[in-house]
Amino acid sequence: MSEDEARRMFEPEAWEERYAGEAKMWSGNPNPQLVAEASGMVPGTALDVGCGEGGDVVWLAQQGWTVTGADFSATGLESARRHAEDAGVAERTTWWQVDARTFDAEGRQFDLVTSHFLHTPDGSMVDVAGRLATAVAPGGHLLIVGHAPSEVFTQLSQSHRNAMFLAEELLPGLPEGFEALVVEQRPRSTVRDGVQVDIDDSTLLARRLR
Repeated sequence: MSEDEARRMFEPEAWEERYAGEAKMWSGNPNPQLVAEASGMVPGTALDVGCGEGGDVVWLAQQGWTVTGADFSATGLESARRHAEDAGVAERTTWWQVDARTFDAEGRQFDLVTSHFLHTPDGSMVDVAGRLATAVAPGGHLLIVGHAPSEVFTQLSQSHRNAMFLAEELLPGLPEGFEALVVEQRPRSTVRDGVQVDIDDSTLLARRLR
């Protein structure tokens, strides 16, 4: 795969194609770091940016949250909407088509803003973190989780490897008034191409104080 082709995979058109197939892209299960952190929070309003097929949205709604799922793929959002209907939580969910790279909260605020495995190929995740932070209500939380660089991913394109990040690299994106609660790489075992591998989830959890 050329670098041009690899970079195209980060664009909405490529994800429209991927979500257009009959098979599900993801398991439908919630991401483990979301479960680890949000399980101890009092349910309120939540925004999941880069929600894909809606596994995290559905789980949050099942825990009592009122959730907005956001993604730049209309096809992915439609799949997520059906997932929420099938799970019986449609009344607790709404959907928002938006590109995280140009995200504007438009004055909306949420008790929890979360994003899992959203990666940008140009090193702009610091900017994305700052944009998402604007949607956090006072006293609310921002949770961003992504792939940490690893030898496990050496077969991927340079663009994909450049898109990975360490949790501490996002800290400059946090606006004044945020307190970082978790800044770490958390080990996790997963299966890739039929083989169990150990990877790290870069995990940033911050709370808006005011």
